[in-house]
Amino acid sequence: MRRQPVHEREGPAAGAEARRAVPGRASRIDEPLREDMLLRYIGAMAAASTHQRGPRSPTGRGAPARPSRTGRRAPSGSDVEADPLLVGDVMDPSAASVSGDSAFMAIARTLTDAGVGSLPVTDAEGRVMGVVSESDLLAKAAVEATGHRPGVPGALARRRLNESARAYTAEDLMTAPAITVFPESTVAEAAWLAALSRLKRVPVTDREGHLVGVVRRNALLAALVRDDEGIREEIESRILTEEFPGTRPAIEIVVRHGTVDVWGRMERADARRLLDRIEGIADVTEVVDHLTAG
Repeated sequence: MRRQPVHEREGPAAGAEARRAVPGRASRIDEPLREDMLLRYIGAMAAASTHQRGPRSPTGRGAPARPSRTGRRAPSGSDVEADPLLVGDVMDPSAASVSGDSAFMAIARTLTDAGVGSLPVTDAEGRVMGVVSESDLLAKAAVEATGHRPGVPGALARRRLNESARAYTAEDLMTAPAITVFPESTVAEAAWLAALSRLKRVPVTDREGHLVGVVRRNALLAALVRDDEGIREEIESRILTEEFPGTRPAIEIVVRHGTVDVWGRMERADARRLLDRIEGIADVTEVVDHLTAG
């Protein structure tokens, strides 16, 4: 028996609502389609989160996302309302950056050493001024090396590039204003902002604009949706083991793309209670009942 998809839950279940917006994860897709899927996913996530928490003012370029309540996920099945995950829970507090007066070659070295494609640019007080990326450096290098002419730069062009590179600073090259979020911003809001802006890393600032970390897009996505193995582990280790200990060996749980198939033998009263408990788990999109009475 196929039970209806879980539409009523909010809070952590916003992830489940969002998962229905994209195809299964197993398919191989090209990067443009992957970006579009990510954008649709985060849009669904943000919409579900907004529906739960009420209307919010939009976040624009250069304006940090508004803060929310501090809290954590409530246990599945709990009567306590779950607070949303926050950027501060998933950000990298040690963020590489460059100062506004950093020279071209110093920026390039920092990008390489940090293994990232972009860096926040800060002023003398540590406030974020903008973001400088590999593409900013490459565009400047290409113009200086070629003089707007196609072809491979020769020795003279390379010398001109080196001379010019030393003259350009991060403040000259950066994109400003930077798109930033607060540690108190919700993960859903930050993910929506990152997806709309096609950003892989978003600087995190305090209320005065000082850099306090960086949050990666893949960390935001991982925080929004648990994988199938995590869902199965919660069902088996917490619900079955703790609440239905006598039936554990007779029940098999299979999870695929958020859909949970439940196989085995169980008394119907216990079966209904088990299926209801599974539906209460965050990120479960549907429960399929294969149980037989016994």
